[in-house]
Amino acid sequence: MDIDVLGALAVRENGISITPTAPKPRQVLALLALHADQVVPVSALIEELWAGEPPRSARTTLQTYVLQLRALIATALERSAADGAKAGADPRDPRDPRDPGDPVRTAKDILVTLPGGYLLSSGGGVLDVREFDRLAGTGYRAMDAGDFPAAARLLREALALWSGPAFADVQGGVQLDMEARRLEETRLCALDQRIEADLRLGRHRELLAELTVLASRYRTHENLHGQFMLALHRSGRRGEALDVYQRLRGTLVRELGLEPSVALRRLQRSILMAGPEGLAEPGVEPGGERLVRV
Repeated sequence: MDIDVLGALAVRENGISITPTAPKPRQVLALLALHADQVVPVSALIEELWAGEPPRSARTTLQTYVLQLRALIATALERSAADGAKAGADPRDPRDPRDPGDPVRTAKDILVTLPGGYLLSSGGGVLDVREFDRLAGTGYRAMDAGDFPAAARLLREALALWSGPAFADVQGGVQLDMEARRLEETRLCALDQRIEADLRLGRHRELLAELTVLASRYRTHENLHGQFMLALHRSGRRGEALDVYQRLRGTLVRELGLEPSVALRRLQRSILMAGPEGLAEPGVEPGGERLVRV
């Protein structure tokens, strides 16, 4: 089973979609898919569906949604078996990837009822969120080791798995909204590190268009604004770099009642006083203090 949650929800068994169109079963599948191969408690599913105000029939209704999902899985399994038969696949043929000794998976084997909850078995399929975590983690380790080309490449691959906000086409409840916010924070962290790796590789001019959009989208994100200031300054656009600082300061004061961080103020002073050679390490001030990530 292949599962995508970093954008539109897509769950496929043997390449055949099992994603329902009805909002409530879609919510159930989304939460099970995010936690594939783990038990999701019934209480968490009920909280997701009814936000603390479940009807008396909540458990029965949840069981109905599970049965609907199993029906979609069963249909996908039947179609897959029919397609295999048409293609002439033979379990006795060593070239056939199926192992004749493996038991045939049923819908109940894929969407499993367990004490206290349900489990969606991926069967070793690809989960985009797990692949993102793997690539991003390897990228962070490359950053720590000073291997900036590898870090930039790995983090770029991780970010390419996103096609939009997590669960973009799912009507989320309490649980999914919380998970979507968590996933967005992990994406921003990877984005921050990828930009820093690119800055360390001298790609400041290549970053300007992207950082222009990001600074507009994340109007109070200090580290992205600091990276934008560095990229502009190293591109010979010191005045624009200082303008970015002033716009950020105005937004922080007006909307949050806060001044920019000490690290960002030091960066502003460094740009005022120094040429490009005075800012030797992207993301780090002359005193060694890294820009604060918010």
